[in-house]
Amino acid sequence: MTVRVNQFFDWKQQGRPVAVLTAWDFMSGRIADQAGADIVLVGDSLAMVALGYETTLPLTFEEMLHHAKAARRGVDQALFVVDLPFLSYQVDISGAMRSAGRMLKEAGAQAVKVEGGYLRMAQTIEALVESGIPVMGHVGLTPQSVNLIGGFRKQGKSPEAADRILQEAIAIEKAGAFSIVLEHIPAELAKTITETLTITTIGIGAGQHCDGQVLVTADVLGLSDWQPPFAKRYVDLQEAGVDAARQFCEDVRSQAFPL
Repeated sequence: MTVRVNQFFDWKQQGRPVAVLTAWDFMSGRIADQAGADIVLVGDSLAMVALGYETTLPLTFEEMLHHAKAARRGVDQALFVVDLPFLSYQVDISGAMRSAGRMLKEAGAQAVKVEGGYLRMAQTIEALVESGIPVMGHVGLTPQSVNLIGGFRKQGKSPEAADRILQEAIAIEKAGAFSIVLEHIPAELAKTITETLTITTIGIGAGQHCDGQVLVTADVLGLSDWQPPFAKRYVDLQEAGVDAARQFCEDVRSQAFPL
């Protein structure tokens, strides 16, 4: 079954959990899609996973577009969502429209994801949705604001911060987003947001009460040198890959390969 944006409201009403995996190229897109992910997200985490940057901030729009095009060729069934990278949508609404439109037209995105929930961002989301572009929101730990929030720390721990995130989530829903990522916030706050909203909440480090969960596929496969405490490594492909490559090098030097 091919996943569409309008299915998520029904799935929330039915209590059907949503599984989301990230992708950064054709192979990772195909793996996530064939695994049965409901959403394949080309997250700006590819800045670190695929390009070796320390944060998501250096990632350019053209780099993101290039990787999204590649990942799209591996996805047949899942909803294909693409992050808009830093400064490709924050300057003004017209710039956000151009960036999102290019992702749909050139990369085949079916929706875009934007970070932040302040009034200005809600206005941007509303404009995108009114133009026919589905939007996924993102509150809590927003990696593109890493310098403002002082690192990759859990957000919403004080009552004031928790209420601000809740109000941001409400504003994003009112703006017309079809879903929202809740990243690295207390589980009780995520539960409150999930129960308050009618749109799908996707948790990452936000406990078990969200409507769905997302992980970076590189973390799932054990390809990351470092992963956050809330991630789960299901297999260690990095170690297995290094071992296989080392064996090849040894076979070449001992002339065991080729046979």
